[in-house]
This record gives sequence, C-alpha cells and structure tokens, in this order.
Amino acid sequence: MKIPEQPEVEIAPSAVDVFRKSLRGQLIEPGDPQYETARKVYNGMIDKRPRMVARCADVADVMACVNFARDNGLLLAIRGGGHNGAGLGTCDNGLVVDLSPMKGIRVDPIAGTARVEAGCIQRDVDHATHAFGLAVPAGVISTTGISGLTLGGGHGYLTRKYGLTIDNLLEADLVLADGRFVTANERENPDLFWAIRGGGGNFGVVTSFLFKAHPVHTVYAGLSFWGLDQAREVLRWHRRFITEASEDLYGYPAFLPVPPIPLFPQELHRRPVYAVVWCYSGDMDKAEEIFAPIRSFAPPLFEHIGPMPFPALQSMFDPLIPPGLQWYWRGDFVGELSDEAIDVHLEYAAKIPTTGSQMHLYPISGAANRVAEADTAFSYREASWSMVIVGVDPDPGNKELITDWVRSYWQALQPYSLGAGYVNFMMDEGQRVERTYRGNYPRLAEIKKKYDPSNLFRVNQNIRPAG
Repeated sequence: MKIPEQPEVEIAPSAVDVFRKSLRGQLIEPGDPQYETARKVYNGMIDKRPRMVARCADVADVMACVNFARDNGLLLAIRGGGHNGAGLGTCDNGLVVDLSPMKGIRVDPIAGTARVEAGCIQRDVDHATHAFGLAVPAGVISTTGISGLTLGGGHGYLTRKYGLTIDNLLEADLVLADGRFVTANERENPDLFWAIRGGGGNFGVVTSFLFKAHPVHTVYAGLSFWGLDQAREVLRWHRRFITEASEDLYGYPAFLPVPPIPLFPQELHRRPVYAVVWCYSGDMDKAEEIFAPIRSFAPPLFEHIGPMPFPALQSMFDPLIPPGLQWYWRGDFVGELSDEAIDVHLEYAAKIPTTGSQMHLYPISGAANRVAEADTAFSYREASWSMVIVGVDPDPGNKELITDWVRSYWQALQPYSLGAGYVNFMMDEGQRVERTYRGNYPRLAEIKKKYDPSNLFRVNQNIRPAG
C-alpha cells in the first residue's frame, strides 16, 4: 500500500468559510497558531502538511467533513488517537478529520457494556470502566487510540481470556462516504459490521463503539528480566508454558535494553535482556500458585510483579514512549515459535541499536483462537503470536539506523512466520495487505464497493473496491 499523495486542490475561500461555519468544532489551516500542533501525529518520523485539520465536536461535524472532502476532491485522512505507526492519521494537502475531541463514554454496569466515542484513547476507556470493576479488552499502552486499535483487531493483556477487541464489539456507528449515518451490528448492516471487525478504516468513519466489558479490577502483573545468556532456555520454556497455562494468565516475551529509570537497578541500565510482561486477571488468592512455576524455572535478573489496578498496568510504560519519537516497525503473525526463529531473535537482540528499540511477541491463543477465520475480517485466528519489531529513538538522525535494524531483523524471520502480519503493525508494505486478509479479501472488496465505491477512505491499509 503506497500512502496516497495529493497535489494542492483549489477551493474557493467562500466555500471554506461556509464549511468552517458549519462546524461546532474547530477548523485549523496553515498559518493558524494551532496548525503546527494540530498536524502532528504520535510518530515523529511522519511530517505531513494537511490543507486543513477539522477538530470534530460531534457526529454532525464528521458528516460535514466527509461531504466537504468528497464534494471538493480532497484527500481525506481520519485520526482517532494519532498513534498509528505509519502515520495514517494525516496526509499532505488534504483534510484531516481529527476525532480527538469526541471523548464521551457511557458505562452500563448492569448490561456490562461501554459506549465509547471515537476520539478516546485506551486510558479514557480504562478510567471509565475501572470505576465499575470492568474492563474492555484492548491493547498494552494507555495512549493508544481505541478506534484504530479496534478496527485492526485489537490484542493485549486480556486477549487469551476474553478474545480480541473486535470479539467484544457489539455495534458501531459510522458516517459513510455518501455522508449517511448508520449503525452496524449483527442485525443492522451486518456485512458492514463483519468488515469493520479487522478491516480497518476502509468503510466509513466510526464515531462510536459499543463494547462488551468484563469483570477486571485488580490484576497480578509486572515484568521479569533475564540475561541474553538465559534467553534461549527461558523462551523455549515460555512458548509451551503460555499456551498450556490458565487463560487468566497472559505474558508477552520481549527483547529490549533495560530502560535507564529508577525502577530498575542501575547496573542493568541499557543492557539488552529477555523480558516477559505478565498479567494475571484471575482469583488473586491463586496468584502465587500461578507464578510459582515461572519463578522456579529460571531465577530472573530482576522481577517487579504484584497486585495492581488494571489501569496501572495499562499505563506502566507510557512515560517511556512519549509522543514525537522516531518510530519504525514491522510485524508478522507466528504459528510455531521454532528453535531456528529463537536463534534469529537472539542474534538481533544482541545488536539492538537504541535504548527504545525492542521486539514483542504478543500471545493470541485462548479465546482469540476460538473464533473462525471467516467470522470476522481479521483472519489469522490460528496464529499463536503477533510479533512486532520496533525501532524507536528521539533523534531523527538515527532514522536509518533503527529502520535498517527493523527491516533486517524482520526479513531474517520471514521463513518462520505465517506470511502476513497484524494490520496495525504495518507501514508501507504493498501486497501484504491482501495477504493479511487471505480468503476474506474478496468479500471485503465487495463490501468496500458497496459502501465506498470511489475509495474516498483510502488513507489506510487500503482495501480497493471490487471490480
């Protein structure tokens, strides 16, 4: 998928003025004091200059934006949390629909649901649901936008127990390419509901989601570090242990340099290690029993594990990855984590280029595997892991350094992957989009033709309209 580009489009100032007055929210253009801030996204490697940014206050604003972009031939980019690594929440010379002001949440503790507007980040959802002893299965970083995460599938600490985020999506409200407002669920527009569960932002602008929330309050969680000399043995053990463990337990392996922060012993700072980030969401009285085999297999260099509120775990690593860093990533789904693949991981872990760069292997076993491939657009239900390799650094001068490490590492693992990756971990990767959806792609292309025949929504991992 090549990220679309657009030359400047001439629009009469009077038309822009009418558009501006139709919005409750704010329309920001180059030259406005807020423009430099408004155009930025999470990834500091992305430097786009949109023609205008509309900070939408409500659904009516979104409808006005879609109609204005369509009628004036403007490239349209949709931004929820702005967290997308490929920078798909912005564009050059087009209109950015910024949903971030739309942060309404209503939790129904009796029904066990949460109605979430599209501008929310994961932190907002955690805060609202935690007050009722509930949580929506989502990701692992609280600054992640809930919209992009959900539309790509959504996996994180509760995946083994409660499935992907889309497995907990009950319905969504959308603005379509023709400006209509619709609801999609199992009864209304069921084809659209199927498509948005993994098909990304290809079919319309989602303005709110209705999620099933689950009883989660205090979790037993944290992280363990082992030296690289222990990593082969511990990772071989972990690949079997996590698939056989209670689905209350989640633990994702990682290779990373130890962050130089007071939480960790100074002698470990910046040392490459094998780590596991744990989350146990079952009966707290059984937590020590659950962790006993983990602690007895191979004593770690460092451990910080104990009871904590679920939102504390979700936000634990936020200070280490503030907005504006340079990011480059590649991902793949993995079936069996072979010994040969582990050897590759160890090779590249030994030459991690910067303190922020790392590799994660997210388990997607358990409940996520019990949904059929064709039941949602997200197709890789047989995968055991969703891997991401991320190059991160604050210095733009290190862009090539982190990019080269990620690409080389990812390429070396290709013989051991399932041939495609999580759509939310993609950059500009061409035919991998179609491979990610496999047998679901033709159906997605037909639904795209029905709801967006002109491909207005194309600043994304694009699914082209059929025929």
